[in-house]
Amino acid sequence: MSAAPPVPGFWEAFRVWLKIGFINFGGPAGQIALMHRILVEERRWISETRFLHALNYCMLLPGPEAQQLATYIGWLQHRTWGGLVAGLLFILPGFLIILGIAVLYVRYGELDWMQGLLFGMQAATLAIVIEAVIRVGRKALKNRAMKLLAVASFVAIFAFAAPFPLIVLAAGLIGLAGARWAPQFFSLGDKTGDPGEALAEPVPDHAQPSLRRLLTVLCVGLLLWLTPVVLLWTQLGPQHVFTQESIFFSQMAVVTFGGAYAVLAYMAQQAVEQYGWLAPGEMVQGLALAETTPGPLILVLTYVGFLGAYRDPGTLDPLLAGVLGAILSTWVTFVPCFLWIFLGAPYIERLRGNRWLSAALTAITAAVVGVILNLSVWFALHVLFADVDTWQGYGLSLSVPNPASLDFAALLLATAAMLAMLRFHLGLIRTLLACGAAGLVLHLV
Repeated sequence: MSAAPPVPGFWEAFRVWLKIGFINFGGPAGQIALMHRILVEERRWISETRFLHALNYCMLLPGPEAQQLATYIGWLQHRTWGGLVAGLLFILPGFLIILGIAVLYVRYGELDWMQGLLFGMQAATLAIVIEAVIRVGRKALKNRAMKLLAVASFVAIFAFAAPFPLIVLAAGLIGLAGARWAPQFFSLGDKTGDPGEALAEPVPDHAQPSLRRLLTVLCVGLLLWLTPVVLLWTQLGPQHVFTQESIFFSQMAVVTFGGAYAVLAYMAQQAVEQYGWLAPGEMVQGLALAETTPGPLILVLTYVGFLGAYRDPGTLDPLLAGVLGAILSTWVTFVPCFLWIFLGAPYIERLRGNRWLSAALTAITAAVVGVILNLSVWFALHVLFADVDTWQGYGLSLSVPNPASLDFAALLLATAAMLAMLRFHLGLIRTLLACGAAGLVLHLV
């Protein structure tokens, strides 16, 4: 069995998480791909199977799975402080960028140069996404049963718009059945059923679950999350924009199963139609902004929270109100993400050696590959085509691009990025910067 990967020093890990925070473009597929490349392939800080084990758990939680995966790995390496640093650095650069762009937007309107820069980086991210599908698929789909599960998962979510939690549940049940009747196909290890390196790695001392720890984490997490909501309700009333934003985004934090894609449409509808925080066109701009900046896609809420408070500031300066609205919306959304990890991760670590759970999670891993492939296809369609419709009929729900809306510039940049990374092995940062510069030039000429 393989020895446990070395634990990096805290400040070394800090620098790596900061780097990841600035370059984690591409939504969940790109972000998972990036962390896999850096943490598993390059740094070898965590084994392949343990990475997937953590990812499976994060996929079951409400909220952005990639950010929670970063929190999990950071916590695994350096306790609570490690989890906080990894999770915060994963979102902080994107938050600051979106907040800055929102401020510039209300002050100066359209920013062609920024759109061009982000356009180029978005195209480059396709290479990261495609590489992720190839790498994760190659290592997770070790037999025909796993390949069939991945294909079935992709078809279910892409063609039939099946709810992600349902796919995960079905895969888990298949895994449990497989542990009983076909254990050779449902193992975290190789085809022979060897439990592999993930189960050989010891559980760190700080990952030992206890009732005292659980109650402490639960109380602190709930206080940090809900105290602002209660104070705003009692001091400003239920109709104040700050109160509305805190309640709305707190609710969002517990229902966003399946990642941002599952809830962005609902958030857009509520923000525009029910609360009137922004216009439909502005919501589209916000979604595009979130897709082309680092951080989870759900960070569009920073933009929404800013504009909502900016336009209804009460007695505050509009700009100050907007900044406070952005901070508040982001706070009540992401505090629960940390809470889920710190509560559940110790128990998930303890269960790594359980044969039945391992089989269930192995099946879920295969299903997740299909989900990542679906996210990759979705991302590619929206990068390369300006107009993507949804065709429904015969029980199917398919994303169909309009061929006439093909963006040849995006296709050119994406192809160049793929060649640079997959053929010539150019680094991530160089590729992103080169494509960003090319996008800037294309938009300004």
